Amino acid sequence: MNYKVVDKEKYYRKGVFRHFTEDCKCSSSMTARIDVTGLVNFSKESGTKFYLNFLYILSKVLNSREDYRMDYLYNTDELICYDVINPTHYVFHEDTETCTTVHSKYYEDYKTFYANALSDLEEAKKTREYEYDDKKYPNWFDASYISWLSYDSMNIELPDGYLYFPPIVNWGRYHVEGGRLLMPVTVRLNHAIADGYLVANVFRLLQQEINNFLID
Repeated sequence: MNYKVVDKEKYYRKGVFRHFTEDCKCSSSMTARIDVTGLVNFSKESGTKFYLNFLYILSKVLNSREDYRMDYLYNTDELICYDVINPTHYVFHEDTETCTTVHSKYYEDYKTFYANALSDLEEAKKTREYEYDDKKYPNWFDASYISWLSYDSMNIELPDGYLYFPPIVNWGRYHVEGGRLLMPVTVRLNHAIADGYLVANVFRLLQQEINNFLID
């Protein structure tokens, strides 16, 4: 885990950061549908898991610019930016109706990421423990698949005044609309380090990276 300390006096969002860490501590959450028709077809034709393919693309998008890799260290009052952030995702156990956390490292190479994440998933199926330790996994973002429905909106609540900067991303079942497969995705980011443009940009980048993935 490597990171750089951001000089808050030279931070390009200095005024916004100060306002949303001192005057109005809040987050920004947005839900939109993205077209996953091509990615679903690729997954079926290649015999790979759509879930892991989307997780790879999501991880690539969130690692593509510093705004999505920010964090805040309470003990030193430092704004930092990680070199890399990794996805914490979940396995659902039908027998207990509970989830187990899965920690997968992000690799830019798709085949390396897929093989390791698949192994992580299989290993997590063997336990019913829920492990979420931000000291052990500091540079990790939350990625959760809500497989039971295709929803219209979602909101993640955190304690008032809690400066939690890592992205929280959820997505639901895709469904047919206008002959295409559309999937709801929800992106939550702290307003101190991301405004509406940066949240909306995640969806634009997701669609762009899906198209690039299918071309490659």
